[in-house]
Amino acid sequence: MIWASLYSTIRTGEQERVNQHHDLIRNSFQRDYDRIIFSSAFRRLQNKTQVFPLPGSVFVHNRLTHSLEVASVGRSLGKAVGEMIAEKYNNESPEFIEFYRHELASVIASACLAHDIGNPPFGHSGEDAIRSYFTGLEGEIKNILTTTLSTNQLKDLEYFEGNSNAFRVLTHNFNEPEPGGYKLTYTTLASIVKYPCSSADGFNAHSGFISTKKSGFFDAEIPTFCAIANKLLLPQKEGYNFVYPRHPFVYLTEAADDICYRVIDLEDAHRLHIVSLDTFMNLFLPFFDTETDFNSREYIDNKLAKIKDDNQKAQYIRARWIGLMIEKLSALFIQNEEHILNGTLEKDLLACLPDDDLKLIKAINQFSVKNIYNNKSVVEIEIAGYNIIGGLLKEFVNAILYPQLLKSRKLIKLVSSQFPITQDRNFLYQDLLSLLDFIAGMTDLYAIDLFRKITGITIPDIR
Repeated sequence: MIWASLYSTIRTGEQERVNQHHDLIRNSFQRDYDRIIFSSAFRRLQNKTQVFPLPGSVFVHNRLTHSLEVASVGRSLGKAVGEMIAEKYNNESPEFIEFYRHELASVIASACLAHDIGNPPFGHSGEDAIRSYFTGLEGEIKNILTTTLSTNQLKDLEYFEGNSNAFRVLTHNFNEPEPGGYKLTYTTLASIVKYPCSSADGFNAHSGFISTKKSGFFDAEIPTFCAIANKLLLPQKEGYNFVYPRHPFVYLTEAADDICYRVIDLEDAHRLHIVSLDTFMNLFLPFFDTETDFNSREYIDNKLAKIKDDNQKAQYIRARWIGLMIEKLSALFIQNEEHILNGTLEKDLLACLPDDDLKLIKAINQFSVKNIYNNKSVVEIEIAGYNIIGGLLKEFVNAILYPQLLKSRKLIKLVSSQFPITQDRNFLYQDLLSLLDFIAGMTDLYAIDLFRKITGITIPDIR
């Protein structure tokens, strides 16, 4: 891969044309950002769980606020790396210099903004609930799926992945006549796909490729991703049908997310009095022990001593730690340039940190798993998510498979026309994806409300 071929203003659903819709105010990648932030799928993230249950009397992050903060960090990473690439290759074309110096930041911000847009309700437990439903099927329903769907299509369901669903949300036209979905640039879309492989090739811990850790696109979106890969000259991994190296910009999108959730989940836990300020400080301040000047431990400690409110202290540490990580990871990106362009960097940027920093990251990970992600309130919402998502799938999948039943016809009427259900067994895969589009797009509260109504727990009001 070469830097000059990794960006393009071509959009999904459009023919190859440059500056067809010239905008004197916004470049193509700023328009990507605006299209995402004004979308209904993005707005619905405000009522999707990040870690802690929503809503609550104490503000904690939801998927929307998390995505906005990741986009802010991603913009800074893109700006830092773009400046370094433009400086290093200053003999390249004016277009090249313009993109890396001024536009890469918008690409990474846009990708970060959309990175969770495909996640179902109830955090990662929503993904697990979908997988558990399809892998736990037995009898006639299981037989229908295994005999009707291809191996790759079946794995799309059994290994349902929010990353793949994000790519679908952004590129699929659903029930609209024009193709291309949000019509984002190929560059922004490629920057979102953390695991550029199909479901059949993915979820392979033994391949040695970071690309196959999970999956990045469903069977239905393979042609779309291949078109992007061909335009941006992403080479296919030898010996695989649909496995590609990561687009280099993915490392920056991923780094912004990795930075944010590690510190912000703990900051939320501090606000909820699950984690003490001393614990929070002990986890993050050691990163500054060997730093100098404004990043020195002495400077940070002096600043903290002047802050009275504990929440403000946690916010200050969070801000300084994010700034430090942006500096370190943008430098590591350039240091690993050759491996990134060769498609051989098989770990994320955070894993490229020096050993002393990695030990501190490991301590954060271990503490978070034990004290945050297994906190009682988090576990409760995960269990609720399993039951609600599983219950909705049971009702609606039965309706799709047996549309002649009266109850099935009633249930299918509840699915928005945006997600067409053909009720034709020949289009079973498409119908099941439409159902997952419907369920994965729900907010937490809508999923709870619909589950209660169709199971008779709550009787709907007559309107």
